[in-house]
Amino acid sequence: MARQLDEQIAGRFPVGQRLRVLDVGMGQGTQALRLARAGHQVTGVEKDPRMLGAAREALAAEPEGIRDRVRLLESDGRDTGVHFLPGSFDVVLCHGVLMYVELPDALLAGLARMLAPGGLLSLLVRNGDALAMRPGLAGDWAGAVGAFDTDSYTNRLGLEVRADRLSTLTGTLAGIGAPLHAWYGVRVFTDTADDDAEIPAEVEALLAVEERAGRTDPYRQVAALLHLCGVRG
Repeated sequence: MARQLDEQIAGRFPVGQRLRVLDVGMGQGTQALRLARAGHQVTGVEKDPRMLGAAREALAAEPEGIRDRVRLLESDGRDTGVHFLPGSFDVVLCHGVLMYVELPDALLAGLARMLAPGGLLSLLVRNGDALAMRPGLAGDWAGAVGAFDTDSYTNRLGLEVRADRLSTLTGTLAGIGAPLHAWYGVRVFTDTADDDAEIPAEVEALLAVEERAGRTDPYRQVAALLHLCGVRG
């Protein structure tokens, strides 16, 4: 996904431009720190104190120049309008968040308002059109049958959460003034791997295959996750 995001940033902004980035639901800050290392000014928002603590610990280990480019806030992504003026950011990330939001339209509209004209909105969501893939590949036939007619699933943390469909989000993004510009699949072939699985020796080959599949039909349509990129008009 990082490669996909970098591709979109490179295609929209001049080389070397220092972007204003908002990462909503940043978790441990993986993307926030990566973009700060690339020279961008990053604001990370996270409501889980444990995740925020991990992000702060990781940030503290960075050189001073990188630490100075990162601001961390404990907050719910739905109240961005309280903290920031409209148009304050060039890039807004919302990765792995929508599945925990029952009614995401208001959140997405708020995030779109944070974008300057031409700004990039990057979403990572569970693919509601492919929920039967994981149980099916695992031989859980009852689970696969049940997954065809639902938008909910149990994630690896054991939580009942929600998936999103490409067609629905395409309409939503158009309605909030950040129409879909590009989309990718994420974890096409690797979704069944255990979280603690060892990194394979041929990791570069694996990444090359995943990256190719993530931009190629029909493979990306059955990816576990969808990476959608909208552009503010």
